[in-house]
Amino acid sequence: MSGPKMRFGAFIAPFHPLDENPTLALERDIELVQHMDKLGYDEAWIGEHHSAGYELIASPELFIATVAERTKHIKLGTGVSSLPYHHPLMLADRINQLDHITRGRVMFGVGPGALPSDAFMMGIEVAKQRDMMDEALDAIVPLLRGETVTMKTDWFTLNNARLQMTPYSRPHVDIAVASQVSPTGASAAGRHGVGLLSIGATSAGGFNALATNWSICEDIAKDNGKNIDRNNWRLVGPVHIAETREKARENVRFGLEKWLYYFREVAALPLAPTDGTDPVDALIASGMAVIGTPDDAIAQISRLQEQSGGFGAFLQMGHNWADFENTKKSYEMMARYVHPKFQDLNSAREESLDWAKNNRETFMGQAMMAVGARVAQHIEKKGTENIRPEILDAMGLGKKDSAAE
Repeated sequence: MSGPKMRFGAFIAPFHPLDENPTLALERDIELVQHMDKLGYDEAWIGEHHSAGYELIASPELFIATVAERTKHIKLGTGVSSLPYHHPLMLADRINQLDHITRGRVMFGVGPGALPSDAFMMGIEVAKQRDMMDEALDAIVPLLRGETVTMKTDWFTLNNARLQMTPYSRPHVDIAVASQVSPTGASAAGRHGVGLLSIGATSAGGFNALATNWSICEDIAKDNGKNIDRNNWRLVGPVHIAETREKARENVRFGLEKWLYYFREVAALPLAPTDGTDPVDALIASGMAVIGTPDDAIAQISRLQEQSGGFGAFLQMGHNWADFENTKKSYEMMARYVHPKFQDLNSAREESLDWAKNNRETFMGQAMMAVGARVAQHIEKKGTENIRPEILDAMGLGKKDSAAE
């Protein structure tokens, strides 16, 4: 056993269709993270969205502050904070406060903003969002390190800006930049020497770009005198598993079509066929999603390892394809049967079992000798009157033989 073990978590946008109570939907998101905490998951990342009605969490910081009080171990990240929507000092201050009140359990995921409708409502030009993200990150990273920043752009100003509290996590909270297919996220992560969060790792474009984006990240980090670590690279993909493939397919019929509707009609991503063929078949065949058994999940993660060259954490995309009970069961099966495969949790147990099995004859012989010695001592002192016949027979000391002696 060497090196860090792979971490597991969830990337929770979340996705909730319009036919259910939003208050209860948010409560289920909280309960899911609590469930993950009990199962030993490492991370949960919470999204930020402001329009379109499906992705309901407007403030990941509020969600994290709430769920931090209801969990013990799991780390909680903004997945992701849309940097163009916030003044850098205000956002850095909130993240730093969370870092303190969670005792270092907060993570800071950043991006340019995913929904054009969010930017439209705030008068932000979509074409400028990535540049705005880069500018904000130039300010936020040193702020989170406890440095003083003076900076002026066409959308924010910082005059000797600094955080009031020294960071709890040193040198700063865990930071990760969102990446899809383009090199934008990889470039930003490399420039600042922070983590990479590949949100579309299992889509065709995202999967094909994995190795290229990491190479870009490494090259830009080197150019800027920064060090990056594959252990800080997180890959995201949809998973739902059950006892059988048939059961998993049956489970996802509950909510898959509503999820696909959102992406077809709002997010406009080509995630499923429009020719009437089965979307479950299409998602599986394309490699986009795991809908099957623990073995299928193991195969998917192994495929990502080979394609990427290695990464630190796999995050399940929270999708609500199945009802809540089957969703929780899927997470439990991941923790029971998939995580151990990649965290080397059972190799010592296997070695111990094999060693005990291969030496069973020796150990049992010694055990029988020890028992026999005690029985012989008892016979010598008390005779065989109170000893069960089967014990005497096992030792070749039946009562007749003993009496004759």
